Amino acid sequence: MQNNFFQDVYEIVKNIPHGRVISYGGIARMLGKPRGAREVGWAMHNCPEGLPWHRVVMSDGNVTGGMYSEMRRTLLEGENITFLPDGRVDMKACMWYD
Repeated sequence: MQNNFFQDVYEIVKNIPHGRVISYGGIARMLGKPRGAREVGWAMHNCPEGLPWHRVVMSDGNVTGGMYSEMRRTLLEGENITFLPDGRVDMKACMWYD
């Protein structure tokens, strides 16, 4: 069973534009829970199909996802997301704000 917070997270994720990313903490702040990044992570762990889950990254630009991290990176590269030399997303260039 998903709570309203999870549904609110999914509503934001569904609106992340192509070629942009947002951090877990960024979503939490948008929902009025500035310390809720971990809860956003739990919501994303259970993300419904069809949402652009790959566009949610760590605040420092790291692409997480365990065995899915390479797939996420490939999807982001396909959207022309720019990466820094150390492999992190260039958050200054690609960050989405609602």
